Amino acid sequence: MSTQLPATNSSGYNTPDSELESIVPIHPTAVRRPNYITVQSENTVYTDDHITAKYLNRGADVVVSDGQFTVLPTVKPYEFQTTRKVGKTGLMMIGLGGNNGSTLCATIIANRHQIAWHTKEGIQQPNYIGSVLRASTVRIGTEPSTGKEVHVPVSDVLPMVHPNDLVLGGWDISGLPMDKAMERAKVLDYDLQRQVKPHMALLGRPLPSIYYPDFIAANQEARADNVVSGTDKQAHLEHIRADIRRFKAENQLDRVVVFWTANTERYSDIIPGVNDTADNVLAAIKTSHSEVSPSTLFAVAAILEGEPFVNGAPQNTFVPGVIALAEREKSFIGGDDLKSGQTKLKSVLAEFLVNAGIKPLSIASYNHLGNNDGHNLSAEPQFKSKEISKSSVVDDMVDANRLLYKPPVVGATGKAAKGEHPDHIVVIKYVPAVGDSKRAIDEYYSEIFCGGRQTINIFNECEDSLLATPLILDLTILTELLSRVKYRGEGQNDFAPLHSVLSLLSYMCKAPLVKPGTDVVNSLGRQRNALESFLKACIGLEGNSDLLLETRIW
Repeated sequence: MSTQLPATNSSGYNTPDSELESIVPIHPTAVRRPNYITVQSENTVYTDDHITAKYLNRGADVVVSDGQFTVLPTVKPYEFQTTRKVGKTGLMMIGLGGNNGSTLCATIIANRHQIAWHTKEGIQQPNYIGSVLRASTVRIGTEPSTGKEVHVPVSDVLPMVHPNDLVLGGWDISGLPMDKAMERAKVLDYDLQRQVKPHMALLGRPLPSIYYPDFIAANQEARADNVVSGTDKQAHLEHIRADIRRFKAENQLDRVVVFWTANTERYSDIIPGVNDTADNVLAAIKTSHSEVSPSTLFAVAAILEGEPFVNGAPQNTFVPGVIALAEREKSFIGGDDLKSGQTKLKSVLAEFLVNAGIKPLSIASYNHLGNNDGHNLSAEPQFKSKEISKSSVVDDMVDANRLLYKPPVVGATGKAAKGEHPDHIVVIKYVPAVGDSKRAIDEYYSEIFCGGRQTINIFNECEDSLLATPLILDLTILTELLSRVKYRGEGQNDFAPLHSVLSLLSYMCKAPLVKPGTDVVNSLGRQRNALESFLKACIGLEGNSDLLLETRIW
């Protein structure tokens, strides 16, 4: 006989009698662990409000003269101060009703209410697998008695938002209610959809969004039934700013992260006097200039409201004027383009080959998918944005090894100015039948010892939105954390916020946005190491060391 569960354990609405919640434990990636790491060191101080840690940033200055390298090790002291209280955080997604947005909302609801569901394989419990912060670990040291390494979840290193606590909202050019949007996406198993549908219905319809037909594929027009009226871009900016303020006030939020997970736009032309400076981009909005894209408008709105903006698509949302505006307003921005499958693998494999002394001669990448992202990318201008973000992923790895690749020619133009690179081609095709299940095929053709050749072929099939959604969570949670971290250098009295461009988000992004004037790092290993090292620095621990000296000596 079925037993009625207490209301606090029920997934609610249409499943009050479900017993799955009582027999399926909370997945380790969704468990709350309030006891954070405590570092006992003169370098780390804990108060009720802050964690303050001293850190020595070790580097080296290199002078090259007549082929000789002179290296001068450097040490610069810093202090990091992290606010311990995790504020109530909202996530406003542009593209809320799309595949990523609806999937993220439904899966957070499933985790929040511990809704398990039946599949043909058996009972499936909700989880946050695929999230770097929730489902991967970091080494913090060794246990003296056993000599064994100790690893903890990345999310336990510093106080971070739990995904279940995010307040969800946002905009979409489609006015389909969120329960119907989830059905349209066809990403989640039916039994999960059935159970979360009443919860999704409570989210209602997305807010009306900005729609400029010139920036996305013409095939998206049929979905655009929920748009802010008019053509006055200044009025649109004020409308979006008011939406952010209202969402923040109504939900009593401390922080709102604004996240673009809508359609890929075409690239905006960079025009002197239009979008090259902060003042010019604001003036261009006032005059409704044609090269001000919807994503740029949302970014400017978030910046002026003092809320972080993350771009999860490949277009150049962050034209120079937007970056300058973020710096001027001391607001946080990050992106670009979610790095979930083929590009993430490419950043690993290309680095492996080059670091092994093998010379990739060509990398050919083919994709086909059938979701709305693929539909939009079937238009050439939008595909170009994606092609650019995917194509630059091997650049820094090639630049690091000029034994294999000829260096740039001084004073040259075109390819010679960039130096020798592998031939690199990216193809994306729209195949409706496969839906959200993306197919990616890669061929790596390389030169090996004494004129030999090696070919590596990879076939990758993945559910696109189920890879991308955890990255949205990671980017949101990490962005909120970084907004609570301040630093000061030697001789500085006051702590200051980090630079506006959050380059520590690079691990999750295809085309990482970095501080102007600094080099882009695409190597996945270096990106991960930077993130781990920074989190450790904030609690007074040294960065990753695989030297393991105690295992090399007597």
